[in-house]
Amino acid sequence: MAHGVKILNKTKIVCTIGPSCLSHDIIKKMYHAGMSGVRINTAYGDTSQYRGIIESVREIGEIPIIVDIKGPEIRINAEKRTVREGEVLEVGFKGQGISFNWDFYDKMATGDFVIIDNGKIRTQVVEKTNKTLRLKVMSGGEIANGKGVNVPNKQLAVPTLSAKDKELIQFAKKIGVEYIALSFTRNAQDVINVKSETEGFDGAIIAKIENSEGINNFAEILECSDGIMVARGDMGVEIEPEKVPLVQKSIIKSCNQKGKPVITATDMLESMMQQPMPTRAEVSDVANSILDGTDVTMLSGETAVGKYPVESVAIMSRIAAEAEKAARNHVEEEGFTNISDTISKAVQRICQTMPISKIITLTRSGYTARMIARFKISQPIIAVTPDEKVKRQLELVFGVYPATIDYQNQKDHILYVANKLHSMNLISDEDTVLFTAAFRTLTKHSSNLIEIHKIEELRNYTRNRA
Repeated sequence: MAHGVKILNKTKIVCTIGPSCLSHDIIKKMYHAGMSGVRINTAYGDTSQYRGIIESVREIGEIPIIVDIKGPEIRINAEKRTVREGEVLEVGFKGQGISFNWDFYDKMATGDFVIIDNGKIRTQVVEKTNKTLRLKVMSGGEIANGKGVNVPNKQLAVPTLSAKDKELIQFAKKIGVEYIALSFTRNAQDVINVKSETEGFDGAIIAKIENSEGINNFAEILECSDGIMVARGDMGVEIEPEKVPLVQKSIIKSCNQKGKPVITATDMLESMMQQPMPTRAEVSDVANSILDGTDVTMLSGETAVGKYPVESVAIMSRIAAEAEKAARNHVEEEGFTNISDTISKAVQRICQTMPISKIITLTRSGYTARMIARFKISQPIIAVTPDEKVKRQLELVFGVYPATIDYQNQKDHILYVANKLHSMNLISDEDTVLFTAAFRTLTKHSSNLIEIHKIEELRNYTRNRA
């Protein structure tokens, strides 16, 4: 495929960067194939490698970077090898040989399950003695250093942040990424603990929902997070796999209701790690997540360690382009929230009854753009912001095409923005455009103005007035 012009879909695509796509050339090809954002999985690599990734991405395009910290996560320390069904492993805690990175020995009993690498390896405790668990392998596979560990139906007192997590938060602040994602978010306090470490960070916090505690406490987590990731790999291990689809739908709907971006992640095109085309079931999975209302679909191993990173992005873009034609509004009517919320509802209704070509929202924080985007309207939403970081954050919102224009010191914001966008070829004379903006207010979330203009007429007005 050609790599000259970037593919623009309403649905955004986040790609995990790893050994398969570390080169500048591969990242660039992924960007032109439709990559909207980058995820750095800090379970692997070091800050020197992360810095190199960030520098490459910044050179290639103005897209957001997510630094994904491990949070209250248990991982295994082990040399890479294959374990077979019936084998018994002796696993300690923070010691030599095979060990776990956190001590949960006292919480375990004979018969409990310990699951490794998103359910690929299932083991059962057959004996515990001298701070060591003897685990019988029920289904075998390859263990390797850093693989995730799940202990279903146990509430383990793992701290929200390790010392390494805290160092990574400081790194993310210093280098200026757009998002920090917290793995295994259990409750609102976990998010608050992250925020207490991020003083001076002007990015956003994404809570990853991937265990039963996170699901049970989702409402409170959503209130204090800036975005959500439905991390289905560990979720499908922590709860019954047949429950995952309905949990996914429920989480996405709640995020749409609040106008907060939601990412659907894990195993979306898993077979493309080894082959150049996905299965039909995977195509349906991606499409259904878009129909559910997700803002973002995410590629993990497919791009990080798979054989076909660029092809995975290209296929994801094609699926998105088709599925989003049928994307529908799932937001339910609620009472008054704030002025921007009311404006967003009015915009949706106008777009249903009038031939509007594009929506242009002048936004300082990105809030109004997100509130309009949650309705999945068919018209493109051009979010104009003076803030470069807000612009990059909005790259992960469905249907939003952000642009950086500093309009704040202009006498007529809308005229100024219209002329700028016209010169950037983002609007044309033939377009009928709905503008929203905050007028005569300093209050947050206060877009209070709607204007509708035929661009040719608006530009003529500017010329006649000059």
